Amino acid sequence: MKVAAFIIHLKRATKRGEHVRRLIGRLPVNAEIIDAVDALDMRDGDIDAVYARSLHSPFYPFKLRVSEVACFLSHRKAWQTIVDRNLDAGLVIEDDVDVDDAAFAVQLSQAIAVLQPADYIRFPRWPRGEKGPEIAREGAGSIIEPELPGLGMQAQLVGRDAAIALLAATERFDRPVDTTIQMRWLHPVRILSARPITIREIDFNLGGTVVQDKNKTFLDRLGREILRPYYRVTLYLNNRFRR
Repeated sequence: MKVAAFIIHLKRATKRGEHVRRLIGRLPVNAEIIDAVDALDMRDGDIDAVYARSLHSPFYPFKLRVSEVACFLSHRKAWQTIVDRNLDAGLVIEDDVDVDDAAFAVQLSQAIAVLQPADYIRFPRWPRGEKGPEIAREGAGSIIEPELPGLGMQAQLVGRDAAIALLAATERFDRPVDTTIQMRWLHPVRILSARPITIREIDFNLGGTVVQDKNKTFLDRLGREILRPYYRVTLYLNNRFRR
């Protein structure tokens, strides 16, 4: 199987660049950098071309920050690269992720063996919130198909047909990339998840996140805490009854 790794990296995040260059040498497949779309370079027209509120139900209750639009476009760029390179699959990793070398290599090998062209296999940073049937097991490692995939885009193995389908479904979008992935009625991609946990997010060691808005007010945060659980319930119900 023809597989390569793509690390999404924002050029101006220089501390992350040092980590990314080390990670490239440690991954068990050939890896390279995908230049992330920089929110600072985006203009209103760029945003309006791809983002509009309330495209899909259940409606996403928050307006996307420019950094979230840029993050989505960066993942689309990685998916497009998988297609353009005619790969069987691409391992897409964000630049604030580290891996447990030996354990991750074993897990990736298992994921590649299981992967079908329209599969998307998550390597989550935590196991919480994902429950579903086990579709493969080898030793201590397993692959499950969660009823509702978890949030986060830290690392995932994306099959070629999955990349094509996700590109088609997200030419315009109305919510962050991770919760768009959760909308399984929107695309034909099979979302799987690997166990045990073999990656970790190290953004605090690399200068902090480049996506979250640190200037949110208390009322903004309170509103999100109220609306987020409601959205998650409606998303779960849609996943269960609209597939």
